[in-house]
Amino acid sequence: MDILWGLLTLPYAPMRGLTAVVKVIAREAEAQRYDPANIRRELEELDAAAAAGDITSQERDLRQQQVLDRLTGTGGGAARSAAPDAGRAGNRPARARRLRETGQRRRADRPGDPDRRRGR
Repeated sequence: MDILWGLLTLPYAPMRGLTAVVKVIAREAEAQRYDPANIRRELEELDAAAAAGDITSQERDLRQQQVLDRLTGTGGGAARSAAPDAGRAGNRPARARRLRETGQRRRADRPGDPDRRRGR
């Protein structure tokens, strides 16, 4: 049966190979994106650009925070896949910071929330 299946799916072999190559490339790109050495280099480049006057100190601070969020896994997007607990209640500092940044309220702080009345 395996021989028959192999013959029937032979036209799709290049696609399976391409899929495997894409997965390897994506894994390597993600490893480089979150590599502490690359993050340090980016921070040094930001400091050098700020010293040269290419960017303002506010822009440098914002970009530094984005880079550090990527390092700690508290950022959005792909960072969440690297740190699956970033959005869970157990990671209270990151969750509280995210709530402050987005202007949302905790469930207990919402007026008229039935869970608030029950003491949850």
